[in-house]
Amino acid sequence: MAIHFSESELAGRRDRAIAALAERGLDGLLIFRQESMFYLTGFDTFGYCFFQCLYLGADGGLTLLTRAPDLRQAQHTSVIEDIRVWVDREGKNPADDLREMLAGHGCAGRRLGIEYDAYGLTAQNGRRVDRALDGFCTLEDASDLVSRLRLVKSPAELDYVRRAAALADDALTQANELARPGAFEGDILAAMQGAVFRGGGDYPGNEFIIGSGADALLCRYFTGRRHLRDRDQLTLEFAGVYRRYHGALMRTILTGRPDPEQVAMHAACVDAMQACIAALRPGRPIGEVFDAHARVLDAAGYADHRMNACGYSLGTTFAPSWMDWPMFYAGNAVEAAPNMVFFIHIILMDSAAARAMTLGQTMLVTEQGCEPLSRLPLDLVVNA
Repeated sequence: MAIHFSESELAGRRDRAIAALAERGLDGLLIFRQESMFYLTGFDTFGYCFFQCLYLGADGGLTLLTRAPDLRQAQHTSVIEDIRVWVDREGKNPADDLREMLAGHGCAGRRLGIEYDAYGLTAQNGRRVDRALDGFCTLEDASDLVSRLRLVKSPAELDYVRRAAALADDALTQANELARPGAFEGDILAAMQGAVFRGGGDYPGNEFIIGSGADALLCRYFTGRRHLRDRDQLTLEFAGVYRRYHGALMRTILTGRPDPEQVAMHAACVDAMQACIAALRPGRPIGEVFDAHARVLDAAGYADHRMNACGYSLGTTFAPSWMDWPMFYAGNAVEAAPNMVFFIHIILMDSAAARAMTLGQTMLVTEQGCEPLSRLPLDLVVNA
């Protein structure tokens, strides 16, 4: 079997989820987030793009409703024993199968939590579920229940996070060496992703972000590769991934003679990063991290070029995004706690001058403050 945690650890996670259900007065949880399924049972797949639901009862019972291709996937990668298969055919509504399954568990008239905020539950399928369960049971949005449990990492999880962060360092080392005038972006991407794969890592929750020239100001992946020019800028945002756990980094690398303004932008990014690190402390609201970021950049004259958020939690996430809850933005009252993992990113994009500068690293909250999980410095890399 391909399960990457002990059965006792998985059982402890389910016990905490069941306790959270009891606190909310819920009799069970309909799980559509693949992250939640992986966290509670080890189940690993991309089959959540179709209709798939894991039921966790208040008694600890687990039943998975899925398609035939994921039957053996669940048997091989999870501790789930009760696996039901809904059959593909024209006009099929798997929500009807879900209602039948829940009826067998005595859920009629019960109050169930449901993960509406899930890539595995499209608006169409969500409406199907609502219609199928209307009058059968009461549904309450509990999208945050397992996500809150996942926020603080166990020692076993942190082992994977540290491994992921090391793979990200390996990838950045490749980029720092290859990002030179004339280099092809495709070769840089291949070397970076190859470093992760050679280290035993995985695909990330979203594509590596790469852009040079004017496209260095883009914060999302897009298709189309180019060669670096003699005097250029290359923005990279990427993650090392191990057992689905992410350790992200972000950098802007310069080629040729550096633009003095970009050197100043980098200095401001370093100052902002240090301010964010000082603000990320256990017991303090994470909104203060954003406040520190904004205060430094605004004082340096970059208020019009910064973002409205400066990072987010990292953990085990599935496509289409490695971004996890919660995020650093103004007023976020979620308190940091030891063994939380966050990605802090400082992003400056000057559209008028077509200048970019970024800096990002993964941080582990400790008992006293936080520590970077990258071994690499924050220095500006300029390659001739």
